[in-house]
Amino acid sequence: MTLDLTPEQIEALFSRPGGGYAFARWGRPIAPIVFGVEEETLKTVKGALEAVVTLAGHQMAETDPELGANLMFFFFREWDELLEVPDLGRLIPDLDPLVARLKAADASQYRAFRFDDQGAIQAGFVFLRMQGELARMPAETLALTQAVQVMLMWGEGAFADRSPLAVLPETGATILRPEIAGVIAAAYDRMMPVAADDASHALRLFARLQAPPPDTPVQ
Repeated sequence: MTLDLTPEQIEALFSRPGGGYAFARWGRPIAPIVFGVEEETLKTVKGALEAVVTLAGHQMAETDPELGANLMFFFFREWDELLEVPDLGRLIPDLDPLVARLKAADASQYRAFRFDDQGAIQAGFVFLRMQGELARMPAETLALTQAVQVMLMWGEGAFADRSPLAVLPETGATILRPEIAGVIAAAYDRMMPVAADDASHALRLFARLQAPPPDTPVQ
């Protein structure tokens, strides 16, 4: 069975706004921490992340030996709240001007990554301003969407026109779209590089998508 993505569509998932191709995956187990949510939402976020990590054949950990937590989720109401988080400016360079830009753009979310010497993702930071549409989204949908978007360094426009999730008409359950699940699984194939800047990488992902999709939908 061939998943419904062409090499060009896969390439577009990792294309930069100014042109060029840039791909990276995690090179170490993911040790997440979540700030600003109730215990129930915390479990939902970690559960969604664990489901996508399992799909990828990657690993999670309680702690990262270097960083403690290497994937941080921040939930808040207004961007200015980030300026009050102790030591966040040490983790996110130029935090003040970044917050000013995000406020001016009325942005609802922002992601930042750090990379190791091999180009693999070493740490990730997810900022979610819980206002408007984001605040109305069911917790499970929000958590799964964010888990998908931190598993790889996607291009900025990867999900601009179409969500990585789909709703099963039979049950109404929200699941990860099979073709996106396929891309994630292929990207974590042990024969694939942890990072790539050549579009031929998209052809290698496409070749791996010729295999059947994962049997169990991630939801």
